[in-house]
Amino acid sequence: MSQNFQIISISGEIMGGIPVFIGTRVPVQTLFDYYLKAGESIDDFLEGFPTVTREQVIVLLEVIRKQLIEMVA
Repeated sequence: MSQNFQIISISGEIMGGIPVFIGTRVPVQTLFDYYLKAGESIDDFLEGFPTVTREQVIVLLEVIRKQLIEMVA
């Protein structure tokens, strides 16, 4: 996985500036709502939002994991 892989886009012209997966109109928050809150799988999320790639989801979760570990370490 490339450290420079762009996964999030923020633009006032796309979804009013809500962070979305780059190249899509899918808010990043939707992943957390589906994946964490609702208990759905990544595959279920990707099926519902086919413009998001598995790599985008995995990279985002990996970045968050690393940041969380650094924050509490």
